[in-house]
Formats: sequence, C-alpha cells, structure tokens
Amino acid sequence: MRYILFLSAFLLLFSVQAQAQQEDSNIVVPAYDARLDTYEYGYNVPVKYFPITSQGQDLEMAYIYLDGAEDKPVITLLHGKNFNADYWTETAEYLVSLGYNVLIPDQIGFGKSSKPRHYQFSFATLAQHTRDLQKSLGIKQSIIMGHSMGGMLASRYALMFPEYVSKLVLVNPIGLENYLHYVEYKDTDFFYKNELSKTPESIRTYQRKNYYDGQWNDRYDALTHFMIGQVNGPDSDRIAWVNALTYDMIFTQPVIEEFKDISVPTALIIGTRDTTGPGRGWKKEGTDYTLGQYDTLGKKAAQLIPNAELHEMEGLGHLPHIEDFAHFAEILKNVLNGTEEK
Repeated sequence: MRYILFLSAFLLLFSVQAQAQQEDSNIVVPAYDARLDTYEYGYNVPVKYFPITSQGQDLEMAYIYLDGAEDKPVITLLHGKNFNADYWTETAEYLVSLGYNVLIPDQIGFGKSSKPRHYQFSFATLAQHTRDLQKSLGIKQSIIMGHSMGGMLASRYALMFPEYVSKLVLVNPIGLENYLHYVEYKDTDFFYKNELSKTPESIRTYQRKNYYDGQWNDRYDALTHFMIGQVNGPDSDRIAWVNALTYDMIFTQPVIEEFKDISVPTALIIGTRDTTGPGRGWKKEGTDYTLGQYDTLGKKAAQLIPNAELHEMEGLGHLPHIEDFAHFAEILKNVLNGTEEK
C-alpha cells in the first residue's frame, strides 16, 4: 500500500512538472533581431543611443535615463550577462520614487546596443564606455550598482574611476572567485558551440534550476523572452558568437584579485542560496573545490574589500531583486541611506 501511495505521489509530481514544461513550450515568443528592435523595454521613456568609436568601429550604446530630484545622486545600474537594461525596471522605478536619478545602459554586445562580431571585450573597455556615456550626460559622480557579470564590471569601474564613484553596490556578483584557479580555460569556439545549441526549453530549464530553485512563474518566464526570441531570430548566429566572445573576460579578468584595492564605500547584497559557478562543468582534473558557495563567498568578499558592508538575504538566489523585490528594496534603501553626492 505504501509503495502504491509513493508511486501515485511520484506520478502526480511528474505530471505537474511535465504540464509546467508543456505550458512553457506553448508560450509564443516573437523572433527578435540582434538589436532587439521590436522588443519593448518596460520603461515609460524611450531608449536612447550613445555613439561610440571603438576598435576601429562605429558603435551605439543603448541606455535609459530616468529623471529624479535635482539634489539627489545618479545611480548607474549595470546588468548581468544573461540580461539587459529591462530587468532593472522595477528597481529603477523604485529608486526614482526615492528621488534618485537613474542611468541604465546596455553594454556593447548586449541588449539593444551594437553587437560587433570582431571585438576584444574587456571589463576595462566596458567601464570606459560607461564613463564616456556618463560624461556625455554631465554626470560628475554616481553610485554604481552591478548584478552578476555587472558586478565584475562595477568593480572594475570603481578600480579605474574611484573619484567618480560615491558608493559601490554589488548584487550577487560573479567573480567572487578566480575561476581559472579551478577550471580549464576554454576557447571562444567552445562557448560558441554551446550558444548555438541553446533552445527555448534549455534556456528556461537553466534559469528555473539555477536562478529560482525550481520555481517558475510568468515574471521569471518573461525575462527569458528576449533570449528565446533571438535564438529563433534572423541573427541567431551573430548573437551566439558575440555571447561566446563575452565569456573570455569573465574567466581571464578576475577582479577578486584587486578587491583589496577598492577604495570607495562598498555594499554587498547577497542571496545566500546562489550557487552560480562559471566553469563548474569543466573543472581541472583533481580539483575538489566547490564553486559558487555564496553563503560563504559574500563573507569572504566583505573581508577583502576595505570599508565593505555585507547584507545577506537568506533563502534567495542569484536574482534577489527579482525573487523578493520588497525585501531587496528594504535592504537597498538602507544601503543608500546617507549616501550623498559629493
């Protein structure tokens, strides 16, 4: 009898999961081109474009700017690798409600910005683009907040331009480990092959498992649509190649080695359930180190960075500002309290 009950429960769970996956596959996502021309961001202002000449190419950097109060600082939000300016919408609008001015760029190679096939991506280059954009807008100083890969970029920005940073905020940044200490180096062709193999189902499955601990809802699903649309779009090969190119800086430009040199006030906001560990699938032979233990990585990073404060969010993963925005907003408000433009 016990066996029958167990089997029934297992079959019911399998049926629910299968139904959820089937519902996912039934969501019709339009095809999108490399620049996401027909993909609408959630802001109530138009996307603008900043011209950049870099590495012999004329490029465009897409960005959103939201006006706040004249006497409040500018906060610059830097997106992660699998995201763009759009997923900051709720955060940006909340910051504006507090009076802050908010700049949200799409880095070159991401979102609605140019996707050059032949480009040497580096965090230093992207940081310089971001500073040039700020200068064009008359921004003398900014609070810099980065999530995931954007955390590595934000750290590099703070190291390069400390005089322009009033505070650094890192939200579940990757790069809290020097990955090449533990994993094999992979050429761009390796990542290109992986990118070409992506399907709508694999994108959803990856994010459900790695970002949301198996949970899923319409909001989480919506954050995959631009990726799914580009996989099914006319520029899928270009997107796969550019996405592959941008992996190299994550593995070869470890900001963790320079955390001791960060001279600006820094706050780490860490969802402790996060286990993001780039390169986990190709660790060096004989390595038993476990990548992505954010319940300890946050603490270690806070000890490395002078004048750093740590805010842990128990039970949340890689995107705390998406999983539990109310809790995230409460912490963020406390982090920003007392931050003044210099």
